[in-house]
Amino acid sequence: MNTSKQYSAAETERMMKLHDVLLKAMAKKITWWEAAEIIGVTDRTMRRWRERLERDGYTGLVDRRQAKPSDKRVPVAQVEEVLRLYREEYFDLNLRHFHEKLKDQHQIQLSYTFVQKALQGAGLVARGRKRRKHRWRRERRPLPGMLLHIDGSKHQWFNDERWHDLIVLLDDATSEIYYAQLVEEESTRTVMTGLREVIQTQGLFCALYSDRGSHFFVTPKAGEKVDKHRLTQVGRAMKELGVQMIPAYSPQARGRSERSFGTWQGRLPQELRLAGITTVEGANTFLRERYMAEFNAKFTAPAREKGTAFRKTARADLNWIFTVQTERVVAKDNTVAIGDQHWQLEKSRFRSSLAGCTVTIHQHLDGAVSIRYGPHVVGRLPAAEQKTNPESRGKGGPVETVENQKQVFHRSHRPLEIPRRDFHFPTAPTIPLSLSRTKTKKPPSASRRGAQGAVG
Repeated sequence: MNTSKQYSAAETERMMKLHDVLLKAMAKKITWWEAAEIIGVTDRTMRRWRERLERDGYTGLVDRRQAKPSDKRVPVAQVEEVLRLYREEYFDLNLRHFHEKLKDQHQIQLSYTFVQKALQGAGLVARGRKRRKHRWRRERRPLPGMLLHIDGSKHQWFNDERWHDLIVLLDDATSEIYYAQLVEEESTRTVMTGLREVIQTQGLFCALYSDRGSHFFVTPKAGEKVDKHRLTQVGRAMKELGVQMIPAYSPQARGRSERSFGTWQGRLPQELRLAGITTVEGANTFLRERYMAEFNAKFTAPAREKGTAFRKTARADLNWIFTVQTERVVAKDNTVAIGDQHWQLEKSRFRSSLAGCTVTIHQHLDGAVSIRYGPHVVGRLPAAEQKTNPESRGKGGPVETVENQKQVFHRSHRPLEIPRRDFHFPTAPTIPLSLSRTKTKKPPSASRRGAQGAVG
């Protein structure tokens, strides 16, 4: 062995690693099969290297395959003949057909893979698409309540030019439908309505599987993973209740709910026509009182195990959790605003003024608005006095986008896990708040500001 030979850095590093592992095995710090597993060879090969180390020293660990051609190497002349035959005679044959011709007509015994790689490397055959990953059918969860699917399907449910979304919550274990309602458009509020009803009727579930709509998740960059640290309004509500949210990254991942919607679209429009129903209100009554039970009777599968994962919730504040929450700083004139809507706060008994304080505006699902400072309700506005633009709601509406971009948390606001002794009795009068379309002018003096603290 030529000891004066210079080795490459990669070869030197390999020899040093091998030498270190061999010495540890020889010192009985590790076993020979452990040493072989570290290097990635068999224990028999490790013993051979030990013999070389003892016989030739450190240079005995050199890779002896270097600069030696393989005994199974295909002659260059034969490769050139294969390329010539394809280029001149068999240019319009597919690879399998050409490989058969080489064996039958020209007695060239080469593997199909070698011929394929040779033709592709020479640019005579285009490289095919990579074979798709083999996917296994995901098994159902064993118990009801372990995983619920939620999704909306846009369709012409009344067999006319009108489009509506059908929001459905179904159980992964049994495919039972717990909620199905038609809405103008899937949004934060319509999704929260369905989730709250299922929790009230069935109980809390373990996980929720949904698409990556803007009301479920915040996706910083289209096509990439969701940001699980930035919660939407729905995400915040589910976190407060201890429900895990799972995003789906393709329609195929939600195959169970997608197949269910195929059944809905093939049956519900006809059922509505036969029943003579042409309004959303009538359709939702039909779904709730009759058709959901018929649908479940036909398509519900038995669960793999007995029992249920649903648990009754002890939370008495679901109407507070399922709200669209926005934090605002109270102005000096004790008003808060969202967009062009302004609310005047009434004078509270526990504080002379809330100016400069951060309050949380709760927009309830029925349209009412409540304003809270910590656990204290410092203002209410009935739903009848709300003026909202329906075109600003929905998946693509500007309100939906703004609502889910800012997280609601402040040091003066803890999550709404309020003790049971607190029944949310307001600490301020529940007189409807005044709604203004213009900003209140700043009072000219401190004395007048104090006198006008409760004036809208």
